[in-house]
Amino acid sequence: MKKSSPMCEVLEQLERAARTQRLNDTEWAARAGIRKETLSRLRGRPSCDFSTLDALARATGSRIGVVEANGVDLSHDGRFPAAFDREYEERLIALCASRNLDAATWAGLGPKFFMAGIAVMLASAPEFDRRALLELAEQLHAGSSHVSVFALWLQGSPLRPSRFLPMLHVNSRHAA
Repeated sequence: MKKSSPMCEVLEQLERAARTQRLNDTEWAARAGIRKETLSRLRGRPSCDFSTLDALARATGSRIGVVEANGVDLSHDGRFPAAFDREYEERLIALCASRNLDAATWAGLGPKFFMAGIAVMLASAPEFDRRALLELAEQLHAGSSHVSVFALWLQGSPLRPSRFLPMLHVNSRHAA
């Protein structure tokens, strides 16, 4: 049975990043300045030295940092907020109207898949920077700008574009 811990989850994300760069374990470990055996042993441990994990991250071009919890309860699959009320909707509208494209700010307001879908949705609105929003969406959730992924977002999202976009348009006009 595979062990599960926060460190294991981080290691799995880093491994995906290494594989995306076509690095095998030997190459990844060498870039990180550790032995391949050390990397193998980490997979079975619930924790490790931070400098080792940081070296593995940097070897993939990634970084490890602290992310503030967004305080949003998640759906059973973790892709969407479990609840969607007017107060939350107003916070999302305020973020979108601000034209702030900082990925960390967006990730702090909800699940990354959900927030990436909002960015893709906004990219379709003529008054928004399409290219920048699609880049933001990809930063939040890789692949989110693909039509099939956005279709999944539309299917599962509690946010309805037909309601949200007109409200955003009114809010943006008042802010100008």
